[in-house]
Amino acid sequence: MNPDETLFFGAIEPELFLPSYGALSQKQSLFSSRRCILLPTMRKILVTSALPYANGPIHIGHLVEYIQTDVWVRFQKLVGNTCHYMCADDAHGTPIMLSAQKMGMTPEAMIKTVSQEHQRDFATFGIAFDYYYSTHSPENKTLASEVYLKAKAKGLIAQREIAQYYCEKDGLFLPDRLIRGSCPKCQAPDQYGDACEKCSATYDPTQLITPTCAHCGSIPVLKPSSHYFFQLSKLQDAIQDWLQKGGQNGLPPVRSEVANKLQEWFDTGIKDWDISRDAPYFGFQIPDTNKYFYVWMDAPLGYIATTQHWAQEHGNPALWQDIWQRGNYEIHHVIGKDILYFHTLFWPALLMAGDFQLPKHVHVHGFLTVNGEKMSKSRGTFITAAHFAEHLHPEYLRYYLMAKCNGGMDDIDLSLEDFVTKINAEVVNKVVNIGSRLGSIVTKKREGKLTTPDPTGHELLSLIRDKATDIATHYEAMNYLKVTREIMALADQLNVYIDSAAPWRLVTTEPATADAVCCTGLNGLRYLSVYLAPLMPTLTAGISAFLQIPIPQWTDLNTLLTNQPIAPYQHLAERLDLKTVEKALTHGS
Repeated sequence: MNPDETLFFGAIEPELFLPSYGALSQKQSLFSSRRCILLPTMRKILVTSALPYANGPIHIGHLVEYIQTDVWVRFQKLVGNTCHYMCADDAHGTPIMLSAQKMGMTPEAMIKTVSQEHQRDFATFGIAFDYYYSTHSPENKTLASEVYLKAKAKGLIAQREIAQYYCEKDGLFLPDRLIRGSCPKCQAPDQYGDACEKCSATYDPTQLITPTCAHCGSIPVLKPSSHYFFQLSKLQDAIQDWLQKGGQNGLPPVRSEVANKLQEWFDTGIKDWDISRDAPYFGFQIPDTNKYFYVWMDAPLGYIATTQHWAQEHGNPALWQDIWQRGNYEIHHVIGKDILYFHTLFWPALLMAGDFQLPKHVHVHGFLTVNGEKMSKSRGTFITAAHFAEHLHPEYLRYYLMAKCNGGMDDIDLSLEDFVTKINAEVVNKVVNIGSRLGSIVTKKREGKLTTPDPTGHELLSLIRDKATDIATHYEAMNYLKVTREIMALADQLNVYIDSAAPWRLVTTEPATADAVCCTGLNGLRYLSVYLAPLMPTLTAGISAFLQIPIPQWTDLNTLLTNQPIAPYQHLAERLDLKTVEKALTHGS
């Protein structure tokens, strides 16, 4: 492309956004000589991750989803979109009740403690929710009842007697997640009572092979009980229509491989959904009955309840209706493939029954393995978020996991050896090394200011900026694997330029040329920090402090730092040692 051609992100009608800070004496505008970075017409977006269950700590397997979502939200905000990230603890169910009894606490006290721990761990890993709440809330109780009554009025609720597993030792009917057995389809052992993690089959708990109570290990017996069913079969055509063309801009709300998986369930016929549970149970009681809402009935409604509470606290109580009823926002969900059925069949059915806006997109990811295997306490690879952060920089995990995330359902493996190699080779050697090599030249051997690039430097910086559209497109698709590959390829080119010019030698013989090389290299580092900002916000903040500029925005790609004083270089990242990492992550986790 010619130097004066226009670069913009997205296929939407673009608008030009000028830099909002700084004087042009220090940040030379590139508008006259380079292509301008244009942004699309602003979007309004609400994003959710699946709600973590309030029955235990956050582990690094959980973090795959929340980091993936946080990176996408940070990118949307970086380019200037309105984007709100809502989350809450999933706080109901028999496991919560039993755990609280075991700890000698009320369920309410336990979920409050767990929520504090969850929010602490998320913050440690840079996951920045706009609001974090709980499904055990007055807003959610009202919503669950309202949606149920609307569904009942629309003829979508039926009452039936069923046979249900009952644990005589514990004295309670067992929910799906408190029954373990072999999958009736693939025979994989130790699966839950509703779905198989290995083959993704869904089934009734009574179909499990050799079922046992997950709480006490005894063999349950079948007992009759009257339950309430949401008749999904009556909405099958409407759900299929949404899945085919109901997402953003009339496109499907799921990727093709997800749609193919869902089609298997449609081919066999969608089953009606048991939304009730017997006492004793920690949750919300179904109106006019002695039953309780199944946790998967009120848990996703927590997305809406959290939005309601957040809007109320922020002085705009009607905003939740703009988002969930009036269609003024795109709604995006990020989930693991193990709960695909709930978010693409049950959830849209609930939204239809309650007259709410349907999601524009459901982003589905795979699982995390460690050294090629499922996380295991016995192998010492069940790593909690808190344990990881105690020994290693949390942002290293953000970068590593996302550098393997392609936006699809493929599983991600944390190989400790590969983790060390990738952080050292890419984050430390390719990115941080630029600042450490050039910063000392500028502050110790020159005047502590950036000057201006030479023509070769301008061309290199233009090349780096030219990748803005590609990188933005990959961010939008949550293909962070391609994002990191693009960024590291640019870092390689920048390092080749610096190595060839060798400013550490030029500084004594050709100081003006050394100044130009350092200015080019550190402006290149600044552009890389813009691209890296959603992935590594702490590193980006460190680079900004070093260059004495504000936290980056996407529009910073429009400007060049010249006549800019910088701070003495401080270490931005430390190299990793494999033995230290192995010791830290395979002991005491």
